[in-house]
Amino acid sequence: MAYETVLTETHGPVRLIRLNRPEALNALSVQLIKDLNAALDEAEAAQEIRCIILTGSEKAFAAGADVKEMQSNTYLDGYLGDFVAQWERVTQMRKPVIAAVAGFALGGGSELAMMCDFILAADNAKFGQPEIKLGILPGAGGTQRLTHLVGKSKAMELCLTGRMMDAAEAERAGLVSRVIPAADLIPEAIKVAQAIAGMSLPAVMMAKECINRAYETTLSEGIRFERRVFYATFATPDQKEGMQAFVEKRPPAFKS
Repeated sequence: MAYETVLTETHGPVRLIRLNRPEALNALSVQLIKDLNAALDEAEAAQEIRCIILTGSEKAFAAGADVKEMQSNTYLDGYLGDFVAQWERVTQMRKPVIAAVAGFALGGGSELAMMCDFILAADNAKFGQPEIKLGILPGAGGTQRLTHLVGKSKAMELCLTGRMMDAAEAERAGLVSRVIPAADLIPEAIKVAQAIAGMSLPAVMMAKECINRAYETTLSEGIRFERRVFYATFATPDQKEGMQAFVEKRPPAFKS
C-alpha cells in the first residue's frame, strides 16, 4: 500500500517502515502519524511479517512534532482531541518493533523511538527533549519513558535544559541498545530483525509482553506473570520442535 508520508519495504519476514517528510526532517504531522499507524496495522495483520523496523532518513529519524501545525492549538483542542494519544499505536504492537535511529531524534521523535521495543542507533544519532525551549514540556511520554530508561537525574537534566546527547552517551545511559556506524545501520537492523523473525513468533511475543510488564508492576508480580507465561510456552508446537532440535543437534524449524 502507498502512503503519503511513509515508505515501506519488505525484506522476507521483516517490514521496514520509513518516515518520509524530508523537507521537514520527518516532523510528526497529523498525516504522518495517520500513515504510520496504517502501516503498522498492515504489518501487524500480515501473517508473513514477523518483525518491524521503524526508521527515518540519514539526517533525521524525526525532529519532533510539527510545531507549525500545533502552534495554534488550545487546551481544549488538545484535551477534547486527545492530542498525541494517536502516537501510541506503536506501543500496542504485539510483534516486535525495532527503532533504527540516525541523525536527530528530538522531542516527539525521541519519544516515538522510545515507544519501540529497542533502539539501534547510528553513530551520528542525537537524542533530546527540547520542548522546554518552546515553553512546553514533553507530552508523548518524554518525562515518563525517558525516566524509566535513563533514571531521574539524566531525564531531569535533559528535559529541563533541552540539551541533546549523542549516540555514545545514549548507549551509556541505557537509552539505546547498541551504536552502529551510520552506513551500516539499516543492513544491521535488518539482520537483527531477521534473526528475531527466525525465532518462534509466540515465544517472541510472550517475551516482549513479559519485559513490558516489568515496567508496569512490582518485581514479585512480574516474576509471577513471567512464570505463568513460561509455562504457556510448553503448550506450543515450537517448544517441542525447539527442544527436539537441541537434543538432535540441528537448527530448529519453527512453524508458528
